[in-house]
Amino acid sequence: MSHALTRLHHVGHVVSDMTQAMALYQRLGFHVPPPGVPALAPREGAAPEPFGAANTHADLRRSFVELVTPVKPGNTAGLPPDTRIVPLHAPPEKLPLLLSRIEATSARLGGWRDRFEGLHILMFSSPDIDGTANRLTAAGVGHGGVDTVGRPVETPDGVRTEPVRYLEIDDVPEGRVGVVADVDPAFQHLRHLDHPNGAQDLVEAVLCVPDGQLPLARERYERYLGLPASAPGPVTLLTGTDLRRLLPGEEPPALPALVACTLAVPDLARVRALLADNGLPVRETARGELFVPAEAALGTALIFREI
Repeated sequence: MSHALTRLHHVGHVVSDMTQAMALYQRLGFHVPPPGVPALAPREGAAPEPFGAANTHADLRRSFVELVTPVKPGNTAGLPPDTRIVPLHAPPEKLPLLLSRIEATSARLGGWRDRFEGLHILMFSSPDIDGTANRLTAAGVGHGGVDTVGRPVETPDGVRTEPVRYLEIDDVPEGRVGVVADVDPAFQHLRHLDHPNGAQDLVEAVLCVPDGQLPLARERYERYLGLPASAPGPVTLLTGTDLRRLLPGEEPPALPALVACTLAVPDLARVRALLADNGLPVRETARGELFVPAEAALGTALIFREI
C-alpha cells in the first residue's frame, strides 16, 4: 500500500457567529444540525459552562464541511439557542492537560478568525493512518503522531461516541493541516446526506500562495500527499493571478490561504436555481462550474461541480 492521500476528510470554516454561519449554509442548500460545545463546571457543584470551541458539520458521503467558532468561557453569544452542551468528564489528574489542549485550540481558532474569516482547516482521509504517519516521518514531514478523540453522534438510540484517529502536520503556514482515519462504517449510515443542493462529497480544496512560492508549496504538498505534483489530487495550488483566472472576481484575503472548496453535486441547474431562490450570487469558474463568491459566503468561495 502506497499510503498516498487521494481524498479529503473535511475542511474547517472558521466563523465569528455560528448562528449566522448556519443560516448561510442552509441558504447554500445544506442540512446543518445544531452545534455542540464542550462544557466544564468552573467549581464543584456549579453548572457546566461552555468554553473552547463550538462546531457543527454539513455531512457528506465520505467527508464533511465543518463550521467552527472559538467560545470564551461561559459566553454563548453567537451560538443558536439549541446548541448542544457537551459536559466533559475526566479524572482529576488528566483535567489540566485536557483543559490546556482545548484552550490552545480555541486560541488558535481565534487567531485564524482574526486573520480572516474563512477556511483554516484542511484534513485528508486515510484508510491506514498509522501507515500514513510512518510515510510522513520517512519523508521528513514533522507531525504530532496519531491521537484519538471521541465525537458525539446523534443516533436513534441516543448519543454515541465515534472514535476519531488523526494526526496534525507541524508548522503549516496556511492553518491546520493533517490526516484523519476514514469514516468508521459503523457510523457512516447515520449521516444526514439528503441536502437540498444534492451535495455528495467534498472533492477539492484550493490553496493560494504568494507569487514565486508555488514550487515550494508543490514540493511540500507532494510530501504530505505522497503524490507527484503532476498527479490529480485533492488540493489545487495556485497564485493570486491563477485564482483570478479560475474564480473571476476573487481576491485572496491573505497569503498563503485556503480560499475555496469544491462540492460534487449531481445537477448544477438545480444548484443554480436553489442559490438564486435564496438570494445568493452565482458565478461560473473557468472550468465551467458554479461558485458562490467569498464575499457572500463568510470568507470562502463555495464551488459546485457536477458529477
